[in-house]
Amino acid sequence: MSRVAKNPVTVPAGVEVKFGTDALTVKGKNGELSFPLSNDVKIELSDGQLTFAAANQSKQSAAMSGTARAIVANMVKGVAEGFEKKLQLIGVGYRAQAQGQTLNLSLGFSHPIVYEMPAGVSVQTPSQTEIVISGADKQVVGQVAAEIRAFRSPEPYKGKGVRYVGEVVVMKEAKKK
Repeated sequence: MSRVAKNPVTVPAGVEVKFGTDALTVKGKNGELSFPLSNDVKIELSDGQLTFAAANQSKQSAAMSGTARAIVANMVKGVAEGFEKKLQLIGVGYRAQAQGQTLNLSLGFSHPIVYEMPAGVSVQTPSQTEIVISGADKQVVGQVAAEIRAFRSPEPYKGKGVRYVGEVVVMKEAKKK
């Protein structure tokens, strides 16, 4: 059995877990997320805790029990608290502005970049060089942050670009004459 799957997931107050015929649904104050159930994993809810176990002795079943536990734990945390990623823009003239569900970026190209946020993800810009992406689904929040970062990833000579807050960019030395 997976070591990850041995730890139960505690369901906090205000979070509702439902088992359907083909999916597990988690509902909370930040929204509703679902996870498709597999025949390889047995999930049980008792005393406010979700336990995960492999359905049989195969390696696939053991691996999927740990994966299912991690995904469901992230779903429970997401609907209860939510996830957020912070990005910062470094470079002269690099600006970001949030307008509803769109993010307008000026990253030194000849044209502005307009990025539409997917459903369930919100964006805020506390300043012109900071972007805060938040939502209930950890995977979607991370994917949106990665797509925004990919528009102008940090370059290694001057460090200009879009980076995560706290990301360390290894700088290269300039060419010698």
